[in-house]
Amino acid sequence: MQLEFHQVDAFSERPFAGNPAMVYRLDRWLSEELMQQIAAEHNLAETAFVVPDGEQWQIRWFTPTTEVPLCGHATLASAHVLFEVYNVPGERLAFQSKSGPLSVSREDGRLLLDFPRIDPQPLREQLPVAQALGCPVVEVLQTKELLVVLESEQAVRDCVPNMAEVAQLPGLGVIVTARGETHDFVSRYFAPGIGIPEDPVTGSTHCCLIPYWAGRLDKTELRAFQCSSRGGELFCRLEGERVKIGGYARRVASGTLHL
Repeated sequence: MQLEFHQVDAFSERPFAGNPAMVYRLDRWLSEELMQQIAAEHNLAETAFVVPDGEQWQIRWFTPTTEVPLCGHATLASAHVLFEVYNVPGERLAFQSKSGPLSVSREDGRLLLDFPRIDPQPLREQLPVAQALGCPVVEVLQTKELLVVLESEQAVRDCVPNMAEVAQLPGLGVIVTARGETHDFVSRYFAPGIGIPEDPVTGSTHCCLIPYWAGRLDKTELRAFQCSSRGGELFCRLEGERVKIGGYARRVASGTLHL
């Protein structure tokens, strides 16, 4: 069996920046075990698999170690591949996922994710978050991840977490964030417990970052930057119970997997 794959740098206009994702466009689902093995073989933060479903698409995402319920950058990458490689017509793609309906549309030369809004809630228990991150924290909230507010952009950039301790904290991972110097806010994301020590650019974490910072800054359109070593810019908008997350994408490789 031969399967075609495409590697895309999401949330970047240039290669070797943003967040790389591998994309497979399948005619039908492979076994869960095989998809996990393929994701481990590529060893990127996410490998996405998409299957046509009438006029829509089903999508699943795998880290090197586990399937995850939601991934922004690999959805952006999948839309880029469907539009640019497979010439899917139209300006909008509809996806069905384990997190419900999602869509990606083309707007102002960028791809725009339409994802569910997630409001972070106050953490009800004391956790050694500052110890795990190795820096003082201002506030800790919780969704499927921990959302940790730091005092400044520089504190976010300088954060050097103890990955073993971060992996012991509850949730999928830890988001650190602060008000930005040239952007409305900045963030980083650490998820060693699911095989991602640090994710370069994470669309899904902005489902909770956008409503948090929209409330803090009293604005619904925001520019964000994920200040990992690769870095990536996100164009964000809060629309009621949905968030719009925009960015660029660049295909950097294509090939064939031989099984």
